[in-house]
Amino acid sequence: MEEARIFLARCNDALLASTVEFSRARWIAETYVNDDTEALAAIADSRRIAQVNQFIAESHRFDSIQLPPDLARQIMLLRTNARLAPSEPALRLETTELRAQLAGMYAKGKYCVGGDTRRCLGIDDLEVRMANSHDPKELLDLWTGWHSVGAPMRSKYARFVELSNQGARERGFADTGALWRSRYDMSDKEFSDELERTWKQLQPLYQEFHAYVRFKLIQKYGAAAERPDGLIPAHLLGNMWAQGWAGIGDIVMPSSAPSTYDPDEVLRRKIPNATSTDRDQQIDAAKALARLAESFYTSLGLDPLPETFYERSQFIRPRDREVDCQATGPAIDYDLDLRVRMCMHIDADGLDTLLHEMGHLQYQRAYRKLPFLFRDGANDGFHEAVSNLVYITPESLRQLRLIDTIPPAEADIPLLLGRALNELAFLPFSLLIDKWRWEVFSGRTKPEDYNNLWWALRAQYQGVAPPLTRTEADFDPGAKFHIPANTPYAGKYLATIYRLQLYKAMCDASGHKGPLIRCDFFGSKAAGTKLKSMLEAGASQPWQVTFKKMTGQDHLDANPLVEYYQPLYIWLKQQNALNSSRPGWQVPTNPMKGN
Repeated sequence: MEEARIFLARCNDALLASTVEFSRARWIAETYVNDDTEALAAIADSRRIAQVNQFIAESHRFDSIQLPPDLARQIMLLRTNARLAPSEPALRLETTELRAQLAGMYAKGKYCVGGDTRRCLGIDDLEVRMANSHDPKELLDLWTGWHSVGAPMRSKYARFVELSNQGARERGFADTGALWRSRYDMSDKEFSDELERTWKQLQPLYQEFHAYVRFKLIQKYGAAAERPDGLIPAHLLGNMWAQGWAGIGDIVMPSSAPSTYDPDEVLRRKIPNATSTDRDQQIDAAKALARLAESFYTSLGLDPLPETFYERSQFIRPRDREVDCQATGPAIDYDLDLRVRMCMHIDADGLDTLLHEMGHLQYQRAYRKLPFLFRDGANDGFHEAVSNLVYITPESLRQLRLIDTIPPAEADIPLLLGRALNELAFLPFSLLIDKWRWEVFSGRTKPEDYNNLWWALRAQYQGVAPPLTRTEADFDPGAKFHIPANTPYAGKYLATIYRLQLYKAMCDASGHKGPLIRCDFFGSKAAGTKLKSMLEAGASQPWQVTFKKMTGQDHLDANPLVEYYQPLYIWLKQQNALNSSRPGWQVPTNPMKGN
């Protein structure tokens, strides 16, 4: 047992060093995207994976010993480390090269609007256009143009799946998906059952929401939005992947909604030079918005960010090089070198993104003193849940003196509808991403059926369809960052449900009484203390233990989410009855068929 303790101390120290090395290489590869930086990141990744594989092999000498829970858990976490590659050096390097190449293909992806090489746009600019356009022809053009980025990835991705699975089998798992699912402190079946059980809790709410949105889109676009099967064409939902529908807020908001504040306008008044085109002023405005976001966390009694955060982060897109604009908040050294990488706009979405990434940073800082193998969320849903806990509310804006009065109770419906466009719309999408990958990793879905399964799942869970007919010459999953980046996604589904469970616990700690929609714990040190205690536990114990201390529950439960949206659910049912818009849709026999 003492040898096991010494081994794990050595393992934690060595893995911290190699992971920081890879973290720095990846930061450079993502903020200076080119072949050289991709190659350097791949080499660092390969070294780290080789080290992990070696430690996993060494760990088996302790299989016959009954270890205390903390040591046994560290060995379990070591063996289920998500970065996979075969142990054979050439195959390991090929795996990491493929991972870097796929991520680079996505980051360097461009669509030249109308074929004009002078108007080639990356995904961040394309997203803005998708969110702001209500021209169905333009939306179709942008959607089709970006989704072409996936097709060249197909063969590389198929090979990557083979190699990743080989790495999983060497660790004793059937495939990569099985390894990913092993980190949830429950059996494969229990985990799958939890996902489906909670989706059934949510389905009635989502179907009413879907029916209302579909009716509004048909009102707006006519035949372009109408399908006999009841599916919604994906390009009309204001987002490249139809994963968040905030871009159609002006289409679906009730005309009788009471007048309220415009968060974008509020922020433009607050942030100096918010609309400037001067480069230095843009950076200053971005930092000012970041300091505003930071104040949400310090109001709870959490520590301010180190000044290096403002010196080392990438806030806006540079003009002199290719960068990855997918927002992320890494602790580069797994200690206090906290940063964000994003290409922000000075608006409510920019503030929301900063709040999200700072949530990750607060979590990473809280568990930074634990052994390296415990420096993670209790499971991968926790990081996302925590990062979405703190968000813009009317009360927080009032306390920050950005608005003078709280909108009346009748404004709750548009407020909830606005949140639903991001949160409810995202739930089925976040569920199906890994359901698709689990089928791919298991071998039940072959490369020749990748796209068909993708659209079958999107029809089944989201109720959306491609805007034009797709084939297996396309690889539409590759147009979503987390597929080429090989980042697990099921945690994002868990996070949305966990978030409301945690939110309710923090509301209770802050002394809130009344409907959940009216809760705001901005400025509550009691809520902040409760949250910080959970964050500090990291991955040191089964998530059920950590979660129960915070919420009183040791399982996933969608009831707080349904409770939060209850006023909207009642309103949606009334609207759909008035509009004769029936909830639900049919899954077509050919899910790749467009309008």
